[in-house]
Amino acid sequence: MNWDAPEPFTLSLSVAVEDIDGLGHANNAVYVTWLERCAWRHSQRLGLDLAEYRRLDRAMAVVRHEIDYLASAYEGEQLLMGTWIVDWDEKLRMNRRFQLLRPADGTTLLRAQTTFVCIELSTGKPKRMPPEFIEGYGAAIARRA
Repeated sequence: MNWDAPEPFTLSLSVAVEDIDGLGHANNAVYVTWLERCAWRHSQRLGLDLAEYRRLDRAMAVVRHEIDYLASAYEGEQLLMGTWIVDWDEKLRMNRRFQLLRPADGTTLLRAQTTFVCIELSTGKPKRMPPEFIEGYGAAIARRA
């Protein structure tokens, strides 16, 4: 695969009939769902699943998506989404990048970046990352180096 950066966390995706819009390709909103799914699966792999978020009363909430739609995906295609945690302040903010590839022809369909902020679940207000986030997400950044 021609990834933008080494060692992405990857998620296999299949374009389903319900993903297709009136123009005959995957709807742009579906791509956002795929971004979220990939980020969640990566967080789970790092030991930071929803149960852990609840236990810590913290979560990483999306505050911004930047998406470049480069090519269309069609029903039945097999895709591969890669993600990397590219930077963070170890306090409140973290940025992930994404790349969506169609392995059949090597085409990059999408590049995106999502900015997250750590919040306290019980209040919804920004709150400093707990040590478990520093350890878990920090390990993912180190693997990218």
